Amino acid sequence: MKFAVLDFETTGSTATDRIIQVGLFLINDHEMTDRYTSLVNPGISIPSSITTLTGIDDEMVKDAPAMEEVIAEMVPLLQDAVLVGHNIAFDLAFLQRALDDNGYFPFDGRVLDTMDALRVLFPGLSSLQLSMVCHAFGIEHERPHQADSDAEVTALIWLRCMERFQSLPLLTLQRLELVFTDSAGDFGWFVSEMRQYKELHQPLDPDLDRYFRQFALNVGEWGEEEPVREEEDVLRLPDDFPSFYVQLKQELQQRFAAYEDRESQVQMLSEVETAFEDGKHLMIEAGTGTGKSLGYLIPSLYYGLKQDKKVLVSTHTINLQEQLRERDVPLLHELFPVGFRAAVLKGRSHYLCLRKFEHKMNMLDFEHGKEDRITAGQMLVWLGETKHGDEEELHFANKGKQFWQSVESDTDSCLNRACPWFKKCFYHRARHEANTADVIITNHSLLFTDMKAENRLLPGYKHLVIDEAHHFEEVAGKHLGIELHYHGLSNTLLWLYKDARSGQLSNLRIRLQRFEDERAQGWCISIDRVVEKLLQLKEEWDQLTELLYQLLASRSDPSQSEGNGLVYRVKKDSLPTGWDKLEVLEENMQLNFGEALKPLDKLISEIKEVQDEYDVQSLITDLSGTVKELYRHRDSLHFFMTMPDANYVYWLEAGTYSKNRSLQLFCVPIDVSEMLKQHFFGPKDSVILTSATLSVGKSFDYTCDQLGLRENGADGKLKTVQLPSPFNYRDQALVAIPRDFPTLRGASGEKEFVDRLVPSLAEVALETRGRMLVLFTSNRMLKLVHGALKEMLSPFGIGVLGQGVDSSNRSKLTRLFQNSPNCVLLGTSSFWEGVDIPGNALTCLAIVRLPFQPPNHPLIEAKTEMIKQRNQNPFMKLSVPQAVIRFKQGFGRLVRTATDKGIVIIYDTRVIDTNYGKYFLYSLPGPKIEHMNSNQLVPRIKQWMGENQA
Repeated sequence: MKFAVLDFETTGSTATDRIIQVGLFLINDHEMTDRYTSLVNPGISIPSSITTLTGIDDEMVKDAPAMEEVIAEMVPLLQDAVLVGHNIAFDLAFLQRALDDNGYFPFDGRVLDTMDALRVLFPGLSSLQLSMVCHAFGIEHERPHQADSDAEVTALIWLRCMERFQSLPLLTLQRLELVFTDSAGDFGWFVSEMRQYKELHQPLDPDLDRYFRQFALNVGEWGEEEPVREEEDVLRLPDDFPSFYVQLKQELQQRFAAYEDRESQVQMLSEVETAFEDGKHLMIEAGTGTGKSLGYLIPSLYYGLKQDKKVLVSTHTINLQEQLRERDVPLLHELFPVGFRAAVLKGRSHYLCLRKFEHKMNMLDFEHGKEDRITAGQMLVWLGETKHGDEEELHFANKGKQFWQSVESDTDSCLNRACPWFKKCFYHRARHEANTADVIITNHSLLFTDMKAENRLLPGYKHLVIDEAHHFEEVAGKHLGIELHYHGLSNTLLWLYKDARSGQLSNLRIRLQRFEDERAQGWCISIDRVVEKLLQLKEEWDQLTELLYQLLASRSDPSQSEGNGLVYRVKKDSLPTGWDKLEVLEENMQLNFGEALKPLDKLISEIKEVQDEYDVQSLITDLSGTVKELYRHRDSLHFFMTMPDANYVYWLEAGTYSKNRSLQLFCVPIDVSEMLKQHFFGPKDSVILTSATLSVGKSFDYTCDQLGLRENGADGKLKTVQLPSPFNYRDQALVAIPRDFPTLRGASGEKEFVDRLVPSLAEVALETRGRMLVLFTSNRMLKLVHGALKEMLSPFGIGVLGQGVDSSNRSKLTRLFQNSPNCVLLGTSSFWEGVDIPGNALTCLAIVRLPFQPPNHPLIEAKTEMIKQRNQNPFMKLSVPQAVIRFKQGFGRLVRTATDKGIVIIYDTRVIDTNYGKYFLYSLPGPKIEHMNSNQLVPRIKQWMGENQA
């Protein structure tokens, strides 16, 4: 088979733009056999933006051949070829125009896009950007955005794709063919070709032992496992932890010649183990570079093995869970003198339900056409690779997340041991591994889900490590409260019924029509009646959310939100005008909920009793789960509308563009400290809380109050420790505060502030050659700064990336920033923490405003009222501590290793002009802090950078 891999560089992307460079590589029999590359004289001037992107200018194409000559050279090469490209639709459109303009017939051969193939064949690929794919595959891409270079690497990527196709199990190829044939154009044709090639060249299938129920898997049955150690092995562990650590350190020094003790990590090891031994709680602040993960994992494992106790480790982010599994646990397996088991357990929705996926594949039930088929293809390939069935291993595009939600594991539709997939089930495997593990790595969300489920999800434990503990109270509020999104209820209704051919009830009705008995006909009539009620519910939900949105839009205070959204708190004792109409509408919805749910329960019960056909049983199981979800939405809506609990705060949120479709209803407990005390700090023997940001001004009082630990501190049950930083911040970080900068008070002074800020940022960026992260607390201000700063810096070859402008994806923006040598990154919200940019990629951090939460955000407002009732100062008790902890997180973006050096600029003069400003500076880990006038900023930065380069 002959492939022609094509790439064009053009003057733009419209129909009137011209081609300026061609790259064409031919592949025959899995080898590159020919190439054709040429610059093209477009006959028009090349825009400066295209020259910046490609390096091609008017001078370079002045003597190049016209497209008429180039296309004449290309046509013979394209004959009988399958056209391949990366985002081929772009290149194909230009090719067809060039052929037409020069009197040739249009290209009518097969067309394949490497992006489709990559998504299916490499489901874990985090980016489809050409340079990122090259990086992932180890392909050198010397000249991005040059057609010859882009076409060559695309050809190499296509060869890799063909290799991957040929390595797939035959059964997977057969499944892919069913998914794509007759519905995915030329990609479906090519999958069929690959299946035929496999059958022809590999008559004996080597993958037969991996097949189960017509799927190729990479897992066997879970069950009893060989013990990882004998009982007497534990006796080999030294009796005391210091002796054990000496032994462990010797092992580390043998493996890592440059290994040296870190004072802070050694102290953490000791503090954690002592807390376990003494049955105490420990709050320990460990800054960046401490080696915090090993600082708690090593003593947790030692104590757990010696005492035969299970230790549970909880993180805020899934990323940290994965880091512990992939990096730290394997190292400890090498270091520990005895075997141990460590298991990762996530929330149930993170795991694939194989029964649901099988049903979807057998039915070829694809709501979103090609997008769903691509996602299904991804997952078929992934099933042959995954050992965990974990969503985090996949990277979806567009509608992929919605597809996942239709096949994710959930409690309501689980058949447990009655399921034919039970012994292959990823979720039950993970639970089994957790039950037999010495240490379980989970997350805060699952901790609280387990709490709400009366501890039925996690194995019993008395020893808990809470990493990223500064988020614990926030996650508690979220999970112990209620959040109802417009799409949450709408999607549930659509899963039940979308149209006569789509939805669980439609699919069930189609199945039941095959049975010609009266009972089946009666069930069909019952379904029709339920559908009427569901359609009424959808209509009423749209009406209710539209009215709620109108209320929100008319009463929202923009200052209540960090972003551009609308926020409005609803108070039971002062309901807004017109609320009675909303109550009537909600009461009608409750009636329709009842008239839909009761017959559905009856229908499910009757069919379960008499129908044993697997497809029907599978449908009924999924239907039962969706019905339970509908019950939850009904109860959540009623809780919000009636506001029965005075200990909760109730509010509405929405975006300004999607209107009622972006509406969210929140009911959140105002104070979770008593619940945390009751479920964690009271019944557990020992809880270790750790983070880089737990103290405010060297005091842990704020965090203790938030978590309900103040009494434990008073009675000696809790110990607090602030570890010394392993970095020399005095030499590594300079904090510069321009003292003559205007103070921003409200929106009225924003223009003056931005007018001063933009030139200052530009001057600094020119000095540092980009390599600068600017942190905002307002999306609006970020966007104001972005355009003006970009205009100032672009003539000097310095790029500007903005969160919510260039992309909303933090990982993508961070990657773009790191791959751009001269760039300024503007971020808000999520960029204040969790962003790791070590080395020279980041030299300067600018903090535009101290990160105070909007004081009239409903939750902050309710907490403020509660603090006032206790005759305390809410600004000093809540607002300042919250801001200090966020500020410390932001500061922590700059110095990530012992060799990182850089400058932090604080443009908010409140940090030196107010009484509370000292809490921010006093909470920093000892950098050099200097005040100066704005005109001294760049000279001082230049001097600092010179000193540190000397």
